[in-house]
Amino acid sequence: MDLFDQADRHHENAPLAERMRPRTLEEFVGQGHLLGPGKFLLRALEHDSVPSLILWGPPGSGKTTLATIVANRTRSHFEFFSAVLGSVKDVRKIVAEADERRKYHRLRTILFVDEIHRFNKAQQDAFLPFVERGVVTLIGATTENPSFSVIGALLSRCKVLALKALDADDLAAIVRRALEDEVRGMGKLGLELTEDGEKAIAHGSFGDARKALNVLESAAQLAIQDGKKEIDTALVDEAAQRKTLLYDKTGDEHYNVVSAFIKSMRGSDPDAALYWMARMLEAGDDPLFVLRRMVIFASEDVGNADPRALQLAVNGLAAFQFIGMPEGWLTLSQVCTYLACAPKSNASTVAIGRARKLVKEHGPLPVPLKLRNAPTKLMKEMDYGKEYRYPHSEQDAFSAEHYLPDALQGRVFYDPDGRGYEKFIKDRLDGWRVQVRESNGEDSEEDPA
Repeated sequence: MDLFDQADRHHENAPLAERMRPRTLEEFVGQGHLLGPGKFLLRALEHDSVPSLILWGPPGSGKTTLATIVANRTRSHFEFFSAVLGSVKDVRKIVAEADERRKYHRLRTILFVDEIHRFNKAQQDAFLPFVERGVVTLIGATTENPSFSVIGALLSRCKVLALKALDADDLAAIVRRALEDEVRGMGKLGLELTEDGEKAIAHGSFGDARKALNVLESAAQLAIQDGKKEIDTALVDEAAQRKTLLYDKTGDEHYNVVSAFIKSMRGSDPDAALYWMARMLEAGDDPLFVLRRMVIFASEDVGNADPRALQLAVNGLAAFQFIGMPEGWLTLSQVCTYLACAPKSNASTVAIGRARKLVKEHGPLPVPLKLRNAPTKLMKEMDYGKEYRYPHSEQDAFSAEHYLPDALQGRVFYDPDGRGYEKFIKDRLDGWRVQVRESNGEDSEEDPA
C-alpha cells in the first residue's frame, strides 16, 4: 500500500498542511543543498542506499515529509514513532516486527523517530544494536543541535543532514500550489491571493511551511465568512493574529540569537546588537537574562578600556528591576548601545585565564616570607614580614617589589592592549614593571604566562 493511500481517504477532513504534504521529490520544495543534482540525498535515493539519518532543522522545514518520501521512494515499510509519546517498550515491539519483515518478506523498515532529542541517553541506547545490525534504517528528526541532543554512539552511526528554513520564494510557491490545487488544496473555493497577501504569508511564516499553510487556511475561512473572494494583507494579519518569532528559550535557536547579540556588541555594531536584543525580548526572553549577559560582557569584552561600562551595566540592571517594562526598554537600549560603542579590551579576561592556568599547573606555591603577616614573636623570628617595603612610605606610593611566588617571578598575566582608558593603565604599568626589573637587576624581557 502506498504510504499516502490512507491519507487520501481522509484528506477532506485533514488540515490543509497535512493534505498538501508533498508525496514525491518533484513536489518537495526547498533543501536544494541535499536534493539538488549530484547532492548526497538524491544520489542515495537514486542508488537505493539511504543510510540511517538524523534530520536536523527548524519547524516546518520538511523533516517528516522528507522521511516519508524516502520510505516511499525506496519501497520500505514506514514506521512513525514519537519520542514524546512512545517508550522503549514500543521501540522493541517495532524492531521485533521489523526483524520478522526483513527475514520473511525481505522488506526494509524505516523507523522515523520524531523529536528524537526528547529521548534520554538510555532510551537512545535502545536503538543502537538494531541500527548496527541493519534491522531498521533509523531516521531521527530534531530541532535541537544533534551534537548536544543525540548520544555520540548513535550519532556516529547516522549521517546528519541539516535542513534549512525555507526562504520566502519557497513559501510563496507552497502557498500558491495549495491555493490552486483542486484535489488536495483549496482550488475549488475560487479564492485569489493578492501579491501583498502572499508576501505577508511568506515573510511572516519565518521559514515554516506548516505555519504558512495554516495561516492561508485560516485566512480563507475568514474570506468565506465575509463573503470575499480575495485574500489580502488585512485578512492574513487577522488570521495570523500576531507574528510569532522562531525562538525557543531553551533550544538551539536561543543560543544562536544570544551568540549573535554578544558578537554584535563585541564587533561594535550597535544596530545589529539592538536588533538581536529586540529578537530575544519580543520572543519572550527574560529581560533580566539579557541584562545579566550585558554585565558579563562589560567585564569580558570592554574591561578596563572603559571602566564605566561595568558601572553602567550594573546600574542598568538595578534600574530595570526598579522600573520594569515597558519603560525598561529604554534602559536596555542605553546599556546595549553604550557597550557596543565602547572601546574593547579582553585583557582582563585573558589575564585571569593565565593566572588560573598557572595555579593548576604549579599548585599551592608558598607565599614569600616578606609578604606574610607576623602578628606573633615566633613568626617574626621566622622572618615573616622581613624586608617588606610598605608602598605608602615609598615615592609615588610604589615599591619596586616582587609579589608573586618565587617560582613565578617575572610572569605577566595582565597585558593591557592600549585601547581606551587602558592606554593610561598600560603606560603606568609598563613604567612600574621597568622599575621592578631595574631594582632587582633583571633583564628587561617579561615572561608572559
